[in-house]
Amino acid sequence: MKSDMRFPDDENGQVLRQMVEQGDDLSVPREVDFAVVFPTEDAALKFALRLLKSGQKVSFSEYEGNEALPWQVLAHPFMEPTHENISGYEGLLAEEAESLGGRNDGWGCEAQS
Repeated sequence: MKSDMRFPDDENGQVLRQMVEQGDDLSVPREVDFAVVFPTEDAALKFALRLLKSGQKVSFSEYEGNEALPWQVLAHPFMEPTHENISGYEGLLAEEAESLGGRNDGWGCEAQS
């Protein structure tokens, strides 16, 4: 398979490449869900509050996918899913979550055509 030079050879690039191959129009902005997981409910709530104070849409829940990080915050920014936007937002979330023991746990969005 030929490499698509629009996307770097990393995990986000692979996901975006696959989205295009499946017919997704990445030029259409949409809500993208970014998951961040935490070791304690208190840490997750503090993180969610920080995002809310900066005008972000968030959701909060228990998370069964990782015993060590059983609390999840989802951030739901509205954006065009470019590699730069996705990776940049993940970087901001990781930086903010680190002091609370949190870490990024992926992202996703609904396909647009």
